[in-house]
Amino acid sequence: MEPMLPEEGVRDLEDTTAQLLLDAGRLAGRMHPIVRETVGALVRSMNCYYSNLIEGHDTHPRDIDRALANDFSSEPKQRELQQEAVAHIYVQQLIDEQKDPEIWPATATYARWLHERFCERLPEEFLWVENPDTGERLRVVPGQLRTRDVRVGRHEPPLHGDLPRFLARFDQAYTAPTLSRLRQIQSVGAVHHRFLWIHPFLDGNGRVARLMSHALLKRLGIGTSLWSVARGLAREETRYKQLLMAADGPREGDRDGRGNLTQRGLVAFSRFFLERALDQIAFMSELLEPDVLLRRMELHIEEEVRAKRLPRGSFVVLREAALNGEVERGRVPSLTGYEERAARIISSALIDRGMLTSSSSRAPLRLGFPANIAERWFPRLYPLDAGSGP
Repeated sequence: MEPMLPEEGVRDLEDTTAQLLLDAGRLAGRMHPIVRETVGALVRSMNCYYSNLIEGHDTHPRDIDRALANDFSSEPKQRELQQEAVAHIYVQQLIDEQKDPEIWPATATYARWLHERFCERLPEEFLWVENPDTGERLRVVPGQLRTRDVRVGRHEPPLHGDLPRFLARFDQAYTAPTLSRLRQIQSVGAVHHRFLWIHPFLDGNGRVARLMSHALLKRLGIGTSLWSVARGLAREETRYKQLLMAADGPREGDRDGRGNLTQRGLVAFSRFFLERALDQIAFMSELLEPDVLLRRMELHIEEEVRAKRLPRGSFVVLREAALNGEVERGRVPSLTGYEERAARIISSALIDRGMLTSSSSRAPLRLGFPANIAERWFPRLYPLDAGSGP
């Protein structure tokens, strides 16, 4: 599977890497840490939606929201998709909260941890795959390398008996001390491709690869819980898969690197991957611009007040939570100018709508972003026909 790193024509990768470092730093410092944590929960749901969509599993954002509240559908297929979404979000939350293993993400050991944590929470039906040639049903064992040979489209991954050797080379090529930070960032797309090329698990490789990329970007100081490369990949799914396949190809002559596989194809996919990351940072930076976000919130709340779905004074409470991270309950009367009883009605209405959350009846109030609200406050976060493809 050589070459492992994009070596030729990487000047534009260097420029993109420098821009990523700059833009990611700006985005991370844009919001109050408490609000950033709440937005992170919303982005995890978004990441899950798009990552599963790439696999052909289309779960409406509101169904994901219900599942996170332990409200699962009575329809078996829909319930299974909800369970899959919760499994994905659970693993990403471990990564975001630094509860993942301390080992480097671009390693076989970390991949097995991701696969085990994800698959052990899947419904039983999602742990079975069918051999297209024989019709035989095979069970996916969480965290276990495949013990069968497979074919993925036109690509034939390494024989199952050779997986340890290929994964050892994977570890060696991408281990943190071996490469500088800039080279590691430039190689994130290569890590993503070569992992999928090896295809170490019977199923679940795509989700593991994207979670690995998320973890790797975080360790490299670019990724945060505020954006997701999966959205960029899903919105250009055809090109994403075309470039993955192109990078599977053999070397094309003396000017296409020195390995068995095409250097040109690896560079093209690496460029695409970093450009999608840069695009998604820019997208979330625009959505999270404080003044613009507050204006969208205000317009929405004005509509809700006119429709008598929320009491007057709601927006000033939400604005305080957005700017300062949280609102002490005792401050709501002074913020709204209402007596304590009327102020409690405002707080209760916002909590009932999921716009404010609290860990207890006395704890401070924080912003919440349920899916139906996110559609107004964060336009284009999901496609207009979410639940029917990107």
